Amino acid sequence: MRVFSINLPPLRRWRGLLGFLGAMLAAASGTSVHDARAETVITFGVYASDKPSAMVAQIRPTLDVVERNLADILKDTVRIKLEVLRDYQTGVEVLTSGQIDFARLGAASYVTAKDEVPEIDLLTAELNGDSKSFGGVICVRQDSPINGTADLKGKTFAFGAEQSTMGRYVAQLYLARAGITAGDLKSFSYLDRHDRVAAAVAAGQFDAGALEETMFNKLANEGLPIRAITSFRDATKAWVARKGLDPALKAALRQALVAVRDPEALKALRFDGFEAATDADYAGTRAAIKENWRFFQTPRS
Repeated sequence: MRVFSINLPPLRRWRGLLGFLGAMLAAASGTSVHDARAETVITFGVYASDKPSAMVAQIRPTLDVVERNLADILKDTVRIKLEVLRDYQTGVEVLTSGQIDFARLGAASYVTAKDEVPEIDLLTAELNGDSKSFGGVICVRQDSPINGTADLKGKTFAFGAEQSTMGRYVAQLYLARAGITAGDLKSFSYLDRHDRVAAAVAAGQFDAGALEETMFNKLANEGLPIRAITSFRDATKAWVARKGLDPALKAALRQALVAVRDPEALKALRFDGFEAATDADYAGTRAAIKENWRFFQTPRS
């Protein structure tokens, strides 16, 4: 009796054969297996100025609209991966090192990143109404006896992150110009996030604090017992592309951002759209950083 043996090809050879047959069938039908799987994947980063889950709820609706706009422009499937980064410094580092493709940066973080890597490209600035500027506030507890900036002498104060635009640089310059320097305060601390500043003031842990007006309005409307005693303004947040990103993709991203009109997405973002911007829009922020020493000077007797 003769025994016949059948030598089956290894699994990887079967996979190769099936792939070849699939390609042949696709070619016969006028479609492309490669094209069917084609997808433009880009990574977007935002640092946590609020708790991470809140950042996703704020940003993801806008990114979904940008995905659709990009798909229409590029005639391709587009997926934007969202990364919520730990803090302001990490947000700057991952953009300047090219680990992400584009990012949302506060004005001070944008200035820092641009100074470190001049080749990063400003795509757009957010719109507050029809303006590329928005507000920050100094807030106190609803029942606080503090009614104005002069009343802050001898009080405790909460700032946001040390790299924050409204939560640190612009607020400190505003205070210095109003005659309140670090030495005039009983004490001050950096709490890293705007929501933490508001919560600490509401809980009586600090007499006053500085934060973005958009966050202040959100939390006050939710019932947090805080009120604003003064406000100040600076440039809105920048959406910035990394060094070396394909020029055609950058142009498409800028176009896709400016085209965002979805009211629900913009409501979640707490801004009103996007507009092309230039580095000159952030001159005031540069001045606030450069003049930050004024807050730390020895107070006059």
